[in-house]
Amino acid sequence: MSKRVLAMASGGGHFVQLLRLRPAFEGHEVHFATVHRASESEVGGAPFHVFRDVSRADWWRLPLALFDIARLLLKVRPQVIVTTGALPPLLALLLVKPFGVRTLWVDSIANSEVLSGSGQLARRIASRTITQWPALAEPDVQHWGSVL
Repeated sequence: MSKRVLAMASGGGHFVQLLRLRPAFEGHEVHFATVHRASESEVGGAPFHVFRDVSRADWWRLPLALFDIARLLLKVRPQVIVTTGALPPLLALLLVKPFGVRTLWVDSIANSEVLSGSGQLARRIASRTITQWPALAEPDVQHWGSVL
């Protein structure tokens, strides 16, 4: 049965890793979302959305990013959210948790010794949290393989 999937990530390496997951989305209605409008050319005509970025360094932007993400969620109404991070997609996971939307957090391959800060929070929020490093697997963080 086809699902409406929101595949979202911050820019840079997070979005590159998300795009490498595209084969897993075949047969589903996939909407891509990231922080850079220029990334639209990388999604091959799939529905594309942009949200404002926020990080610990510019936390004051949190309300703006939260507004963008809430608007995005209302527009797409995803049944599943898949993300490779970072903070803005974590906000999306928080917003959909009460509504039973299935969520998957794929922690960044760059975090080979410990989960990312957002990944540490995601393990408590996401339906499933996975790491790309076998040594980081724990009961609530699984290793299914690597994107790269």
